[in-house]
Amino acid sequence: MEQQKKKKNHFPFRLNILFFSVFLLFSVLILRLGFVQIVYGENFKRDLDRKEDFTISNPVPRGKIYDRDYKVIVDNIPKKAITFTNEGFSQKEMLATAEKLAKLITKNTDKVTDRNKREFWIMKYPKLAEAKITDNERALYDDKKLTDKDIYKFKLDRITDKELVFTKEELEVLAIYREFNSGYKFTPQIVKNEDVTEKEFAIVSENLQFLPGVDTTTDWERSYVFENTLRSVLGKVTKSDEGLPAEQLDYFLARGYSLNDRIGKSQLELQYEDVLHGTKSKIKNSIDKTGNIIETNVMSVGKKGKDLVLTIDMNLQMAIDKIVEEELWVTKQSPGTKLTDRAYVVLMDPRTGELLTMSGKKIVKNKETGRSEMEDDALGTFTTTYNVGSVVKGATILTGYKTGAISPGTSFDDAGIKIKDTPIKKSYTYLGKLNELDALKKSSNVYMFQTAIRIGKGHYEYDQPLNFSNKNAFEDIRNSFASFGLGARTGIDLPNEQTGLKGQSRLPGYLFDLVIGQYDTYSAMQLAQYASTIANGGYRMQPHVVKEFRETAVESNELGTVAQEIHPTVLNTIDVKKEWMYNVQTGFKKVMQEPGGTAYNFFGKAAYSPAGKTGTAEAFYDGPLRSNYGKEPPPVMNLSLIGYAPSANPEVAMAVLVPWAYEGTIDNRASLRIGQRVLDTYFQMKNQ
Repeated sequence: MEQQKKKKNHFPFRLNILFFSVFLLFSVLILRLGFVQIVYGENFKRDLDRKEDFTISNPVPRGKIYDRDYKVIVDNIPKKAITFTNEGFSQKEMLATAEKLAKLITKNTDKVTDRNKREFWIMKYPKLAEAKITDNERALYDDKKLTDKDIYKFKLDRITDKELVFTKEELEVLAIYREFNSGYKFTPQIVKNEDVTEKEFAIVSENLQFLPGVDTTTDWERSYVFENTLRSVLGKVTKSDEGLPAEQLDYFLARGYSLNDRIGKSQLELQYEDVLHGTKSKIKNSIDKTGNIIETNVMSVGKKGKDLVLTIDMNLQMAIDKIVEEELWVTKQSPGTKLTDRAYVVLMDPRTGELLTMSGKKIVKNKETGRSEMEDDALGTFTTTYNVGSVVKGATILTGYKTGAISPGTSFDDAGIKIKDTPIKKSYTYLGKLNELDALKKSSNVYMFQTAIRIGKGHYEYDQPLNFSNKNAFEDIRNSFASFGLGARTGIDLPNEQTGLKGQSRLPGYLFDLVIGQYDTYSAMQLAQYASTIANGGYRMQPHVVKEFRETAVESNELGTVAQEIHPTVLNTIDVKKEWMYNVQTGFKKVMQEPGGTAYNFFGKAAYSPAGKTGTAEAFYDGPLRSNYGKEPPPVMNLSLIGYAPSANPEVAMAVLVPWAYEGTIDNRASLRIGQRVLDTYFQMKNQ
């Protein structure tokens, strides 16, 4: 009885201790919760409300390109597009969406690679992929002797060709998933923008709620109103699946471009990328800590790129292109022309430097048909250089004046020049005693040789060695030529201009070749700048193909206001007396308008009073068939012609260049035929 009472007395005491302990624990917990709420509550609230802001820049259509008369040359054609934006989806989610989308559209699978197929197989069959790893390899992986990359490579390599067989439907899913996966997070990626049918566009639009990340929109592509005319100069734009070029990645990223933006990748499109690209729209998205978009705000509306207005007259360009093509085909049918394959014409306003036409044509062989075809090579007017012959003789005469080697009225006998141990160098025929005007008119080589001897301060005796006391004779002549644009950058507003090659030997005979245009090489653009400099009295004008920038118009078929006008730029002036320049201009006029002039038979009756200079240069062939001739390519003749009109107040300057025009001694006069038709056409179209 007493023992039971003792036990009974102890039970309430222990229960009280337990309750008291629980009370203390709850009290500590409440105090701790209160402390956390008071001290850290704001921090935890911020963590719960934390969001991340990021900005998406959406591209806008590029600016248009017009000719000088505001005819559209390059435009944008809208086209339907289906896009995908990765809003933080998992691979499984993207694959599920790709499978749904594949049932609604057809997708070209040509770009699916073997690597894509293997990665797709691993994703579809993860257990089978895991089975391809041996127990030994897993042990090495656990010991960190193999990496995730190693294991993944084993899986890829061990998939058999038999396992990589997919149905057409599966390949379409893969092609779509490939596009999904190639995009950047929260940036729209084009899934399909070629041949999207009305039905596809409509059915995808109707099912967007079941296709997370997918959207339908309007994309654009460049269209060329005049097709292939001037295409090599207009340049190209990257395709939607190309993105930024790797070699210029940092440059464009630093300027706010996205990795999958389309940009101009050559010539005009590249040179004026900053103008044509426009201002992208900016949209700020906010996401919570789980990656869900919780808010979207438009920060700025995009603005289409500015329009370019060119100096080119496209009607004139097409007319000149036709002439060059026709004459090149005719020339190709002449004897000794198996290497002839190209011709170039540049028309330039000598008062402003505006380029009116840049025509280049090249005969190429179609690899599929084996037939000869004509392709645009307007780019070659400033990216390829050749020996041009006697057209440089006007610069030689002015260099002679400047250096004091000759003076107005200086005469020389046209007898050939013979340096000891070298072949005689002479004109195409004996021309008698000549002053500088008739030397230009009849294209005397010997007159230029005598001028070179005096520039070099040499003493000439027939069949004796010739040395120059002026050791800078080559530099003096080249520097003078460069002031006209020969052998120097013209400053054209396009990339990749070539200045030409300079001969390396300094033997006296090569100085003779230099002053008649048979040593250094020049481009058709340089010849046009040189002709313009003579025509305008000594101002070397910078040639330019862009006339002005225009703002985006409210209506798509209207012109916007002028944003910037390209003004004429004088690169340098020729330091000669007006009398000297007038003498060369008179000599050029005699070439075309006076009987006995080398171009008189083609231009003597022209009502527009032309002036100019012909050129023929013996050169070595360096074209696409050069490998057929081993170490000794055959000698060929390059034909050239420069001119301007009217001679009293020139409004147009011309350069014609026909490289490798013929072999042997049969002169086909291609440059003169082209030049005559070009100037005739220019003035006919002007009058119309």
